[in-house]
Amino acid sequence: MAGVLGFFGVQRIYGVGGDFAANLISAFETSLELCPSSNEMHAAFSACAQAELDGLGVCLTTYTVGSLPCLSAAALAMAENLPVVFISGAPGESEIGDVAIHHTVHGRSAWQTRLDAALQAFAGLGMRAERLQGQRNSGQPNMAGEHFLQLVNHAWQHRQPVFVEVPRDQVFALTQALSLPAHPGLLRPVEQVLSGAGLIAEEIARRLRDCKYPVLFIGDAVKHNPRLRAQLLAFCERLSIPFATSWFAKGLFDEFHPLCLGAYNGVFSDNPSRVYIEQQADYVLDVGSNIFSQDTNTAFSTGSHFIHAMHNKTVLKGTSVGEGDLIELFDCLAACPLPSFDLTLPDWAALTVEPQAKLDFHNLAQTLNYLQTRDPHPFLYLPEVGNSYFASYGLRNRLGIVGRGWLTNPWYGAMGTCLPYAREAARCIKDKQGDERVVVIVGDGGLHFQLNELIELQKDKAAVIIIYMRNNLFHLGKSSDAPIYYCNDPAFDVDKLISAYGGRVSHCHDVGQFCQAFAEAVTNNQGMTVISVQASIESQYQCREITLLNLYIRSQNGDEQAREAWLAATG
Repeated sequence: MAGVLGFFGVQRIYGVGGDFAANLISAFETSLELCPSSNEMHAAFSACAQAELDGLGVCLTTYTVGSLPCLSAAALAMAENLPVVFISGAPGESEIGDVAIHHTVHGRSAWQTRLDAALQAFAGLGMRAERLQGQRNSGQPNMAGEHFLQLVNHAWQHRQPVFVEVPRDQVFALTQALSLPAHPGLLRPVEQVLSGAGLIAEEIARRLRDCKYPVLFIGDAVKHNPRLRAQLLAFCERLSIPFATSWFAKGLFDEFHPLCLGAYNGVFSDNPSRVYIEQQADYVLDVGSNIFSQDTNTAFSTGSHFIHAMHNKTVLKGTSVGEGDLIELFDCLAACPLPSFDLTLPDWAALTVEPQAKLDFHNLAQTLNYLQTRDPHPFLYLPEVGNSYFASYGLRNRLGIVGRGWLTNPWYGAMGTCLPYAREAARCIKDKQGDERVVVIVGDGGLHFQLNELIELQKDKAAVIIIYMRNNLFHLGKSSDAPIYYCNDPAFDVDKLISAYGGRVSHCHDVGQFCQAFAEAVTNNQGMTVISVQASIESQYQCREITLLNLYIRSQNGDEQAREAWLAATG
């Protein structure tokens, strides 16, 4: 198992120790780095980040009591198409009988124990969930090694999570030897068998020759395909075609590239993509936008997403394994005689800051963009679900060595992921000797949800900047003054907490103080730095995206004044 994981490039496993996992830990510890986590769910979230950044993530837990808490992260991996291998220890095959086993899920008055509870739970999410088996008789060889290889290969090739239970008495059992090829790509790859790429390329070439202002619109289906992303960028550079991404594909490309228009999402966009797409573009080549529309990704179904309504476009979904159909198509386009465009693209807004102005969600993105334009270190942003997440769409990201400038979970939207993600991001940057700076943006709810992960950041000596937007509320979606929305207390002393974890805290009220604290954290790049900002819930201090979203929701709820304001905002 360790050899198979190493074959796919895995260097570390996140997990929590336990009785049924003890033999697996002993087997892995000499060849893989075993990274402890504060709990199983956070271990699984870190493995999800590992899959995002390294191509394959691995989480190790004990039987049921350890594996079942990983279900939320498994659902995230399913929604985000992340190749994560969830490994759980299990009772030995020799232990199975009529006696209830420790950690087994069963009722006090049940006639039978439910030994497959975890397998059924993970399978219920739609993923492959299997238990490795030992030798059944003396004449049948043990094939557990090949079975594990098939499961890991399925995760890697199809970008889907898998769940594997390993009976503890089989960990050190002999298994049929494996003869692995030079790299995973040679492991019986699924060949591209769909035809018609040449015809599609000819149609795209015809439309490009007939248009004046084309744009390449890139969706999140290209997220885990570096080869395809490189093809798309080369295609745009060869023809001087501008490109924009969907909201869910944000962070995949360097938004400081001269052809990048940023992320587009209808009226919620406030960057060059909206100006060009809605006022100039006469042909859209839509690549890898998801098959199922999601309201967040299509301007919350407000009808303001011009690309969805545009007639002159070619939609390329990429439905074969590994996007083989898209790769072949862009190989064909690379050989086609195509026109080059000489376009004057809209500029990004010139950035200035007012040092004495109050810092809040309304100007956080502008301030960070101002700092990024003046700092050579790329900032890798990890926003938490909530106001921090929507405010982050105004950020303009650079790319560093890890190849991502913005990392979160937009499809699934699970709260409690930014610190486990930041932990893996810091490790990945260190492994690759990159110069990115890990920047977490989080509010009260998100911070308290995952405070126990701070001990792992301390143990890792991870360099992380945490922008803590404190308003004492679960503010996103708040519609009353019910106590359930209040997630903090004025007596909470963040300074003492962060100090206990070896970090430093700065309190910032205005833009100038924030810029100074952030610049110092970027320069030091050591340990945990928290920049605490007292955020306001008053409407003038909300970011544009949240303001528009709340306005739209009120208009849909029958508020006539909000409806008139919404129509005025959208034109």
